[in-house]
Amino acid sequence: MNIPFTYGKIVDELDFTDRLKETAQLVSSFQSLTNTAIISPRRWGKSSLVAKAVKKIEHKQDAILFVRINIFKCENPQEFYELYAKKTMEEMSSSAESLLANAKEFISRLLPKLSLSDPSGQYEIALGVNIKDNPIEEDILNLPQQIATKKKKKVVVCIDEFQQIGEFPDTIKFQKILRNHWQEHKDVAYILYGSKKHMMLNIFGNNSSPFYRFGDMMFIEKIANEEWKKFIVTRFKDTGKTIKAETAGYLAEQVENHPYYVQQLAQYAWLRTKKTCTEEIVDSALQAMLYSLNLQFVNLMDSLTEKQRNFLCAICEGATNFSSAETLRHYRLGTSGNIRILKNALLKRDLIDVTGKKIQIQDPLLKRWIIEEYSKIG
Repeated sequence: MNIPFTYGKIVDELDFTDRLKETAQLVSSFQSLTNTAIISPRRWGKSSLVAKAVKKIEHKQDAILFVRINIFKCENPQEFYELYAKKTMEEMSSSAESLLANAKEFISRLLPKLSLSDPSGQYEIALGVNIKDNPIEEDILNLPQQIATKKKKKVVVCIDEFQQIGEFPDTIKFQKILRNHWQEHKDVAYILYGSKKHMMLNIFGNNSSPFYRFGDMMFIEKIANEEWKKFIVTRFKDTGKTIKAETAGYLAEQVENHPYYVQQLAQYAWLRTKKTCTEEIVDSALQAMLYSLNLQFVNLMDSLTEKQRNFLCAICEGATNFSSAETLRHYRLGTSGNIRILKNALLKRDLIDVTGKKIQIQDPLLKRWIIEEYSKIG
C-alpha cells in the first residue's frame, strides 16, 4: 500500500509541496555560489528543501559538485574535521578506486592509515589520524576549493544541523577559523541550515558573531493553506480516495499549517478513510495524534520548572503583557524580572518563537495539548 503522505524524513518530489520561490532562490544560490543560511523553526522542511533544490540541478549541471554533511553528532572541532574530510571525499567519489585515488591526492597528510568498507553498497572511508594532535584544519577546510580548482568545477557544500557548532568548546574561536577559510574560497558556496532557529539566528544574525553577514539569509515561511488544500486533495485523488478542498483546508488549519504535522495528520486521516474523508475523520485522526504524543508532552512539562510551565500556559491562553501585575499574579510568574529569564530558557529549549514582541509556541500540537489536556493534570 502506497501511503501518499510522508513525515519524519526527507520527502521526495511527489511528497513535496509548494516552496517554488524558495527552491528557485536556492538554485540561484547554487549557480551564483552565494553563501546562504536557511532559518526557520524545526520540522518546517529545510532539509527536504535543500534536497529538492540539489536534485533539481544535480544531474542537469555537471559543472556543480555537491557535498552534503550532517554534523548533528559532532561534539567538538576534531569530530567536525574528521567528518568533513570523510564526507567530502565520499561525495566526490563514485567508486572505491576513485575514493582511494582522491583521498591520496587531496588528503595525503591525513593518511597514516586508510581503510575502505562497504557494509551496505556504499563505500566509506576511515581515516587513521588524530587531528587533535595534528593541527591540519587548513588542509581539511580548503578541500572543497582544492577539488574545485583541480576538477575545474563549482562545489556547493550543504551542512545540516549547523547550529551544532554553537555547542562546541571555544565555539567563537572555531567559528572564526571556519569563516577565515571559507570566505577565501572563490569556487565554493556554503549552504548552512539547522533545526534550532534561535541558535542559527545567534550565529548569523548577531553582529558580534564571526558569521555575521557571511552571505544571504533565507527565512522559511509556513506553506499557505491554499497550497495545502491543493496538495492534500491531489494526493487523496491519486490513491482513489476523495477529500473536499474545504476539509483539506480544515485539516491543515488544525495544526496551523505546520509542514510536518500537516503531512502526519493527512496520513492519519487517509488511513482512516475508506472512500471520502470528512471533518469527523480529521478530528478522530487529530485525537489519535495527540494521544500518541501525550507521554512525550507530559515528560517535557515535567522537565520544566513550575514558572516555565506557567509561562507556556500564559502564552497558550493568549496573554501578551507578561509583565503586568495581573498576568504575573494570575499565572504565578513571580516578578517582572523573571520574564526575560523564562523567555530565554524556553527559547534555548526551542519551545517558543519570538518575533518582535510576539511570543508563540513553536509546536502547534503542544499548544493544543496544553490548552486541552494540561489543565486536567497540571
